[in-house]
Amino acid sequence: MSVCIKCGRDLSYNEIGAYRKFVNRGAKEFLCKQCLAEKLGITPERIDRKIEEFKLQGCTLFV
Repeated sequence: MSVCIKCGRDLSYNEIGAYRKFVNRGAKEFLCKQCLAEKLGITPERIDRKIEEFKLQGCTLFV
């Protein structure tokens, strides 16, 4: 199981996918949704909405 490199929280598959989609497709270390939102200057809810959009488009980074 991967953990957030900033806060140490356990990560979900979708949090790993979001980091890969928004920051670096080949990343080996990740931020949780809250830390990623802070880094990107957006809300965690916006990340959730984008994840849902990408899932509907068939993106395999998300379940």
